[in-house]
Amino acid sequence: MTDFFNNFFTFDAKHPLTFVRIDFWIFFALVYAVFALIYNRKHLRNLFLLVASFYFYYKSSGLFVLLLVFSTVTDFYLGHYINRQSDAFKRKVAVSVSVCLNLLVLGYFKYAYFFTDTYNALFNTDHQTFNYLAYWANGFSDKGYFTVDKIILPVGISFYTFQTISYTVDIYRQKVAPLKSILDFGFYVSFFPQLVAGPIVRAEEFVPQILKSTKISKDDFNKAIFLILKGLIKKMIFADFIALHFLDRVFDAPTMHSGFTNILALIGYSLQIYGDFSGYTDIAIGVALLMGFTLPINFNSPYKALNCGDFWKRWHISLSTWLKDYLYIPLGGNRNSSLGTFVFALLFVLIMVVAVGNLAFTLITGCLLIVGSVIAFFYKPFERYLTTNINIMLTMLIGGLWHGASWKFAIWGGLNGLGVVAYKYWRKVSPYENSSLWVARVWKIFFTFSFITFTRIFFRSTDMESVGQWFGQIAHNMSWDTATQVMKYNNIPLGIILIGYITHWLPQSWKDYIEHVFTQSHYLVKGAIAMVVVLICYQAYSTDIQPFIYFQF
Repeated sequence: MTDFFNNFFTFDAKHPLTFVRIDFWIFFALVYAVFALIYNRKHLRNLFLLVASFYFYYKSSGLFVLLLVFSTVTDFYLGHYINRQSDAFKRKVAVSVSVCLNLLVLGYFKYAYFFTDTYNALFNTDHQTFNYLAYWANGFSDKGYFTVDKIILPVGISFYTFQTISYTVDIYRQKVAPLKSILDFGFYVSFFPQLVAGPIVRAEEFVPQILKSTKISKDDFNKAIFLILKGLIKKMIFADFIALHFLDRVFDAPTMHSGFTNILALIGYSLQIYGDFSGYTDIAIGVALLMGFTLPINFNSPYKALNCGDFWKRWHISLSTWLKDYLYIPLGGNRNSSLGTFVFALLFVLIMVVAVGNLAFTLITGCLLIVGSVIAFFYKPFERYLTTNINIMLTMLIGGLWHGASWKFAIWGGLNGLGVVAYKYWRKVSPYENSSLWVARVWKIFFTFSFITFTRIFFRSTDMESVGQWFGQIAHNMSWDTATQVMKYNNIPLGIILIGYITHWLPQSWKDYIEHVFTQSHYLVKGAIAMVVVLICYQAYSTDIQPFIYFQF
């Protein structure tokens, strides 16, 4: 009994609560049992789910739950202050404080090493990162709870930070009214199904659900079970299994494998990251739906995209729309430039110039800036084209850095930005843009998928050196003569990758029909299907379960 209580109230970094561990489903069964008794009492329901959510985050991230409390308290009261003020200047100052405070916390934990390494590289210094916040916190106790020699990234900090920012900004824009109860606001911020890896939930979408009674229809319940089972299959078979049995060993040592094998691994990684992230989202939406709460769709068959812009309307939709509404449009969108446009653009250009350290590159960049500025000043249509494209590139670059504190993520975001910009002009001259032929559609999907998959080498590789190794193998060591042996040796994971893509590219009407058959089946049939899915998933992955990829963001 003592061991049980110790495990219940302590955080184990090696065994956090995740959707694919039996611990989580025991936790959820207990939560759901209590929820079933109190769901028709709104305030008690919200309070209970708040406590359960904070406990979930504690079991997922330890004492970093205190950061979640800090973010909840500060943004709740700042939101009320913004709403009370009639003075425009005070409202702007308050929302700026909220945004800056959230970004400073996020920047400290996520970008401290990135900023330090970049500074050292630019100015040839050797500064070391020290966790001053942990050092200060340890001063309140002689036990030294926090490590001071490194800064650990709290799970899900990027997600709930963006969520609280959108809350105060939407109050400033008078799109939503602040919640009266800090407990209700805490519930909105910390709702455990989507807390650590999204989808990012807007206040205008979720707050009305907090304030109304719970209603769970039979269709909602059936759909929730279907989504959970689908999410488990995506995560444990189409993500973890192929990673364990093929992808990880290739990416860990790209020079030990042929260029052909590296390409296969990269294609497989596109399926892995989709299965991992969309699998989490499916389970999150399903678990929330079982409690009567609707979370936004985060994926819409992204590998059916016809171009790069279409891809970002289908992939991580909650982040893409967040960046559009809270970054791209404030920068000026497709209308004009803003102060932020010039500040961010100049910052990126200066860093590039200093980092490259090449006189010719500096002169060319300077000339392009001068010529572009002069043309934009005298020719307004060009100014609009220029600022629109700069805003797109800045949004994608910052979106890339949101995913990781490294220049390889910025490159990944920049390449996707170039893909969006290039398509804007290509579609004006493309001979098959308006074609209704299936061949044209297949070509668009294939080209877009190839481009997105290619950019993922920057996303998956551990550093820029491994990126170079991957390209080196492709350029100099394809080893076509061993291709048949590679496919034969890895036939099971490659077969699963093929099945994964086939199911992804099935017509949506077929998928809807499969869901309809499941939801309309007898409850004994549903139970049998659920048992088979669970057994297959856990048989397919019998070793230590890998964390969700997006937990690191």
